Amino acid sequence: MLSIIIVSFNARADLERCLASIQTAAPAAPHEILVVDNASTDGSVDAARRMGARVVANATNIGFSAANNVGIRASRGDLLLLLNSDTIVPPGAIDALVGELARDAGLAIVGPRLVDGDGRAELSFGRMISPLNEWRQKRLQRDRTAIERLTRERSFPDWVSGACLLVRRADADAVGLLDERFFMYTEDVDFCASIRARGRRILFAPEIEVVHLRGRSAAAAPRATNDAYRRSHMAFYEKHHPLWAPLLRLYLLLRGR
Repeated sequence: MLSIIIVSFNARADLERCLASIQTAAPAAPHEILVVDNASTDGSVDAARRMGARVVANATNIGFSAANNVGIRASRGDLLLLLNSDTIVPPGAIDALVGELARDAGLAIVGPRLVDGDGRAELSFGRMISPLNEWRQKRLQRDRTAIERLTRERSFPDWVSGACLLVRRADADAVGLLDERFFMYTEDVDFCASIRARGRRILFAPEIEVVHLRGRSAAAAPRATNDAYRRSHMAFYEKHHPLWAPLLRLYLLLRGR
């Protein structure tokens, strides 16, 4: 069984669009849809229930990682699709992701090619975060030609984006689910790193596309979002690169962040 877990925060219009895209061309695989709402005030909970999703309504905004964990624990599937509320899933995309895992027992995670509303690709995978790799990733982000080329190539990266990430429950359970010290951002890179540390592989499958409208929840609270990013970024370096963490902290202080 497949459990589709959607975390949402004050993004009702996007959530409704996402749910409608799944329901219009429902996956052939037996599935459930579970929305975990982080204390939205825009009617998201009622809207999701009207559209037939099972809903867990959190009393406060507990963050993206913790909310996904709530959804995973409340779900029943042996496959878990972590899906952002600001995505639109084309017909056949979910079944294609499931098919990738079914064909290769060595795969723990598969992610699709993410594109925006105009069909432009997002660099939704990469190498493990480090100072050098972050510099490389930021340079690539400015090169549309390189992004188009790289996102057409099937690969086994260090991580794929948590905006649309299919993982086996057994692998998620083995690493203790998502690390909740990451309120928002970098949790997907950390999650993939934990799974790779067990000798499991991650696939980027460019043949499968999902639309990612990006940043709708973040746009509702830009200051809080930036603060959450800085805290998660700092926590990531403290966990994975402790020798670099003091330098990053100093850099952020000097930049007034």
